[in-house]
Amino acid sequence: MAMQVEVVSPERVLFSGEADMVVARSEGGDIAFLSDHAPFLGALGVGLVRVKLSDGNDVKVAVHGGFVEVRDNHVIILSDVAELPDQIDADRARVALQAAEEKLRSGDDAEAEAALRRAQVRLELVG
Repeated sequence: MAMQVEVVSPERVLFSGEADMVVARSEGGDIAFLSDHAPFLGALGVGLVRVKLSDGNDVKVAVHGGFVEVRDNHVIILSDVAELPDQIDADRARVALQAAEEKLRSGDDAEAEAALRRAQVRLELVG
């Protein structure tokens, strides 16, 4: 039995359709949702969301925080910033990665760590 899945950012709906499984990065680590999953509401970290379609293909989305709600075979992912592969400029992500790494070498900086993780996720998505 498939689940209805929606991945939504303030700008648009990035994905809406049926899927067999959704894997997301929660604050506590990766979590997978299958049909008939118990109700769940949680915060998302920076990471990839993988939507496994019935035909075996995956839809991957870079999510930079947000929330996931699961209820009655419906998964809703809400994120202030979410990107599909065709929205990512790989060269820009590489530059951001290098800048964050350089900033981290000169000291512990939470903002640089967050920028590093965002760049890593973007490059993983397009990689």
